Amino acid sequence: MTESCFNKCVTNLNYRSLTQIEESCINGCAGKLIRTNHRLMGAYVQLMPAIVQKRLAEYERRAAEVAQAAPVPETAPASSLEVTSGAE
Repeated sequence: MTESCFNKCVTNLNYRSLTQIEESCINGCAGKLIRTNHRLMGAYVQLMPAIVQKRLAEYERRAAEVAQAAPVPETAPASSLEVTSGAE
């Protein structure tokens, strides 16, 4: 924003201070960009909860698909396990 308004409004670099025309141009330019930023942030704040909710639902759906697709480990019945003693 600073560079954009400076390049647009400051035409004479021979003086340390801004002319009245340059100052009013910079105030208008900066004000316009700040108002635009506020409008964009307002739209972002309104839309972001819906976007987050949609992403969360998608992640949960994918997690459910992965859980269903994962093989269930089989457990052996207790009677088929062999118990070995240390002495043979």
